Amino acid sequence: MIAVATLVLIVGALLAALLATVRIVAGPTNADRVVALDIFLAAGIALAIAASLATGRTVFLDVAIGLALVGFVGTIGWARLVERSASVEVEGPE
Repeated sequence: MIAVATLVLIVGALLAALLATVRIVAGPTNADRVVALDIFLAAGIALAIAASLATGRTVFLDVAIGLALVGFVGTIGWARLVERSASVEVEGPE
């Protein structure tokens, strides 16, 4: 049962990464690209959890927690940057 769940998790994570790659390339806005990067992060976390399930070692769960924490801070930073650049575009150069 765990082998099936691990396989489903791996396939889902790889599919999400593939779709996120399309979104990064296609855009059309920077916000879309930030969301796609966040999807990459979620796929990485899912793969770390799958590695933990497959090997039975909990060290991969620590990696997943670290990725989640760093990814959260990174996403907040990118969101602030996109928001700031959008407000500059609306106001225009002075």
